[in-house]
Amino acid sequence: MKNNLTIVSGLWNIGRTERSFDEIYVARFKSFLKIDRPMILFLPEELHEIVWEIRKPENTFVKTFELEEFKSNYFSPHWNNFERIRKSDKWQNITGEGGWLKNSPQLKYEWYNPIVMSKMCMLHDASIFNSFNTEYFYWIDAGLNITVHDGLLLNNKFYENIIDYTDPFIFVSFPYRPAGEIHGFDQKAAEKITGTKIEYVCRGGFFGGHKDQIREANSVYYGLVESSLKQGYMGTEESIFTLMSYIDPLNYRRCEINTNGLLYTFFENVVNETAKLVDIPKTKSKVKKEVFNLNKYKTNLYILTFNFPEQVSHTIESMKKVPTWLEKPSIFLLDNSTDKAAKEKNKEICKENNFEYIDLGGNTGICGGRQFAAEHFHNSDADFYFFFEDDMTSNPPELEGQFCRNGLRKYIPNLYEILHKIILKEDFDYLKLSFTEVYWDNNIQTSWYNVPQDVRSKFWPDYDKLPVTGKDPNAPRTQFNIIDNVDGVAYIDGDITYTNWPMIMSKKGNQKVFIDVKWAHPYEQTWMSYVFQEQKKGNIRAGVLLASPIWHERIKYYKPEERREN
Repeated sequence: MKNNLTIVSGLWNIGRTERSFDEIYVARFKSFLKIDRPMILFLPEELHEIVWEIRKPENTFVKTFELEEFKSNYFSPHWNNFERIRKSDKWQNITGEGGWLKNSPQLKYEWYNPIVMSKMCMLHDASIFNSFNTEYFYWIDAGLNITVHDGLLLNNKFYENIIDYTDPFIFVSFPYRPAGEIHGFDQKAAEKITGTKIEYVCRGGFFGGHKDQIREANSVYYGLVESSLKQGYMGTEESIFTLMSYIDPLNYRRCEINTNGLLYTFFENVVNETAKLVDIPKTKSKVKKEVFNLNKYKTNLYILTFNFPEQVSHTIESMKKVPTWLEKPSIFLLDNSTDKAAKEKNKEICKENNFEYIDLGGNTGICGGRQFAAEHFHNSDADFYFFFEDDMTSNPPELEGQFCRNGLRKYIPNLYEILHKIILKEDFDYLKLSFTEVYWDNNIQTSWYNVPQDVRSKFWPDYDKLPVTGKDPNAPRTQFNIIDNVDGVAYIDGDITYTNWPMIMSKKGNQKVFIDVKWAHPYEQTWMSYVFQEQKKGNIRAGVLLASPIWHERIKYYKPEERREN
């Protein structure tokens, strides 16, 4: 959790005469660089040396970005409108002939607004770089410690606590009574956008959120900047942040500070755990964006094997091509082997790959191993788990653009993350990883074959006779409900058949399927029948991906008489 956030910042010399760049900004920047968290910094070449005097590449990424690049990069689409407004008499006199705007840096210095109004874009790019694989990103001005002393800015408790206030994006605001303008942005125009009177302004020295929300925030921000500049209205980034928080307070939450607007109060409150998010107006009915801090959750992955270490190694090699399978969960090899040499080799494989080896004491069968995994997970501190037999392999990136026999994708980037997001979003008891399996696909309701006759007659009264042998080509189809997607990956819920194929299962789902009721000698068909009946009672809710990223690939075969269910 310590490093589940990245600090993003930048610093450029715009030639301010009222503040010495070297004596004030560079001096404070050196102190800022001591923050003990990963950083992504946008800097001109001349400041790189200062960074590496204080920080290491292990927790720092520097993106070379020269001052002139704002005109050709982030601010390029807005430059002409910006200059037209900045040089206009109407805007320069919006605070009156002797008003504050005439001597403000946003009017005096050509580069001031292009920089501050590009902060959100840099935050967004940093979340895409994601150099340190974190979920949260916060912009902090490189000179913020001019007003927030180092005792607060460098305090680890701030960075340990701030995620708790990020739901899923945070601004800091202060009470503000606009007098015809908001940081130079025409008040009437702003309130036409918000649909209400503006009584606070959001600060630009600190803001941020979850990487998923940052994508949306950047899009909303860009649209507001573009449309307002085209219409001749301009303030600073704080004007746009304020509009965002008024338009969508569900997703752009805020903490409020004193009228002086100094951020040290916010930092102090977060450190002391006394900060409070402002209540969401009841009149707002926008949809809340769901984001999940996946680092909060623990996941186990169980692989069941029997007598062939070569098969285990083959499956591990497939996982290495989709490395999150080996990097994210705690992995346990459940060994059903009866061959002593196989057991010793499996122990070596576990040592090499940092797996935990568990000897099941003989061949407990496929379902015996499945039940063991369920009970081990039940007694662990993990929140979710996967169960793989040793011939269930992960489709690699080379299969990008290829499809299974049901016309569904074989490879899904970021699969591990997406599976967790789906099961959290839907609160599924389990989510199956592949729509297409070897002998059965999830469009067929295979529970039909395995439920008691009275159950079959109840739910399929017009088709309740089993075939004498083999499969029935007209077997009932699965009843599905709603298709949805997360990060572009579609899934569907309904009476999803339980099988021993890989799935992600929650604590409560595992409790319902394997713990509340136990069979002395379970078969896969037993669980299939039981789960279907519980689904019909509304006790179990499941889903399946509309994709097939897992495949059965056995390279070593044991004798048929050695196969055991339990």
